[in-house]
Amino acid sequence: MTQLISDHAAVVTHAPAHPYDAVEYLEVRDKGPLVWTRDLSAATAFPSMREATRAALRLPGALRAFSLPLRGELTSRGALH
Repeated sequence: MTQLISDHAAVVTHAPAHPYDAVEYLEVRDKGPLVWTRDLSAATAFPSMREATRAALRLPGALRAFSLPLRGELTSRGALH
């Protein structure tokens, strides 16, 4: 069964400064500044792609942040299998 991509949990990541840099994910903590982590299991899992995208858009534009589904495979129709 195919589900819409917006129905799946997602994380926020950002474009690396250099091609050889490791991927980093956003970790939102109760107190203090936002933290970028390389550990996917420590990253904040947003309940949907929509919520992750909203969080990414609130970050400074220079970070080039975007949402990324936690699981599944993207298809050309924007769905996960």
